[in-house]
Amino acid sequence: MHNLDLLFTLAAGFLAAVTFGYATHRLGWSPIVGYLLAGILVGPHTPGFVADKGLADQLAEVGVILLMFGVGLHFHLKDLMAVKVVAIGGAVGQGTVATLLGAVVLHLFGWDWTPGIVFGLALSVASTVVLTRVLADTGQLRSPTGRIAIGWLVMEDIRSVFVLVMLPVIFGPHEAGAMSLPVSFALAALKLALFVAFTLFAAGKVIPWLLGKIAETHSRELFTLGVLAVAMGVAVGSAYFFGVSMALGAFLAGMVVGQSEFSARAGAEALPMRDAFAVMFFLSVGMLFDPGQVVEAPLLIVATLAIVMIGKPLATMVIVAALGYSSRIGLGVAIALAQIGEFSFLLANLGTEVGALPKEAMNPLVAAAIVSILVNPMLCRLVTPMEAALERRVWLWRLLNRRAASGLAEEREEEGGSRSSHRAVIVGYGPIGRIVTRLLSERGIEPTIIEMNIDTHKALRARGIRAVYGDFNQREVLEQAGVATAASLIISSSGAADASVGISVARQINPRLFVVSRVDFLKQAGILRRAGADEVFAGEGEVALAMTDSILRELGATPEQLDEERARIRVELVEEAALGPGGHA
Repeated sequence: MHNLDLLFTLAAGFLAAVTFGYATHRLGWSPIVGYLLAGILVGPHTPGFVADKGLADQLAEVGVILLMFGVGLHFHLKDLMAVKVVAIGGAVGQGTVATLLGAVVLHLFGWDWTPGIVFGLALSVASTVVLTRVLADTGQLRSPTGRIAIGWLVMEDIRSVFVLVMLPVIFGPHEAGAMSLPVSFALAALKLALFVAFTLFAAGKVIPWLLGKIAETHSRELFTLGVLAVAMGVAVGSAYFFGVSMALGAFLAGMVVGQSEFSARAGAEALPMRDAFAVMFFLSVGMLFDPGQVVEAPLLIVATLAIVMIGKPLATMVIVAALGYSSRIGLGVAIALAQIGEFSFLLANLGTEVGALPKEAMNPLVAAAIVSILVNPMLCRLVTPMEAALERRVWLWRLLNRRAASGLAEEREEEGGSRSSHRAVIVGYGPIGRIVTRLLSERGIEPTIIEMNIDTHKALRARGIRAVYGDFNQREVLEQAGVATAASLIISSSGAADASVGISVARQINPRLFVVSRVDFLKQAGILRRAGADEVFAGEGEVALAMTDSILRELGATPEQLDEERARIRVELVEEAALGPGGHA
């Protein structure tokens, strides 16, 4: 029966999610809206089928682990260090404001200060899933706004880990004396420091070595399983051995893999289930929603929403502006963090378990989470109009648009990083790829090589040539190779007949890209042209041209006759390639 419950929960959840996700996408909204509505539909507070909430929560936890691992792949330690001041200051400052506002609001509604503080702590933490999805959808995951928001969120998660450790100590059955609190805090800090050191240094040596050995087998299945094992193993181990959240453990594991040569392939091939299980998180949140509670306590829900969507963003903008970043970055970070999610529920659930927070506080928390998650993707699309509105308030614009050297330097670095007269991406480093690479390098163009052979990839990196390991048909690999800012994509590897998917994805990323591809047979050229290739060179055609040229020279043809015959043969070859398989229209 348990297996049937799992299958029913998966089937009903995914069916409802794809139905409502498609409908909301067609309406121009984020699919997240549809996933939440699907959760409400299959939840216990609406008529009809009721999914198993416990199973949905477990599947959602897997989604959070995989998502955090994916975020870690793109977030290097140097990125965190670059924004450490604003991330640490912001997480502490905004967290303090949200906690105080939550405590004051609940006190005004007749609650004690203690549950108010716990309630405020839950409101101070943004959702990892929502933040990363919104940043990815708006193309800001690796922008200054995205790096600050992710670093800010990491600091919030670390702070939440301490809160999760301290709550049972303060409110547990063996309420401690004055000395136990600092001792417990010190132990929590020590365990966290040991875990970070172990993951970044010890595991930082073992994990790349392990993935390298698996990659040498040339088995895609083993590589996929290897990366999933790393993500899940480090995440679960972090909770079991160090008492750290699994989400934070998965994030650090992703950072380790992201600093190795396997980052692009890991993101492209090893996380196909990431989005599917992340959907389960939104379903599980939607299942918590009870429409009847909106009628019972509407003012408390409105006040909670005001803290999340007004108080937190205002505090964020003030902090970011005070640290010298532009109003655009401040506004982007403020809106991205104007929601609550998974850590909020972890804190609230533990608070109710130890008696620090009444169960009635969960209702406004869930309602605020759902509404903020629903609205947040829509607000992120309005950053530019909001900035224009701020600009019309000259005094406010000048106040928020102050820039310190650090903020301005980071923005300039981001803008300058995309300035290049010509960038090229070459797929494959065989004989043709080597010749093309040499020709480009001699003309001052440093190409990026996409290579599936791990030994070739290591040799390229050892020579200082920029190379990405992975399958170029995967979007993640193309993005890491820099297709978005490249001028040319050159597919030089053999077996390029299967390149149509990669060419289509590259066109989506960069419509202005000039695409040149190699194929073995003429009948394959038309497929790649229809996929978006500008030029396709077939081995058959080039052999025919070379042989014709040799024969005509032997027969004494003049240079003019040779040029005329070459042109005629090229036209015939193009026409034959256009006819496709079968050789006739």
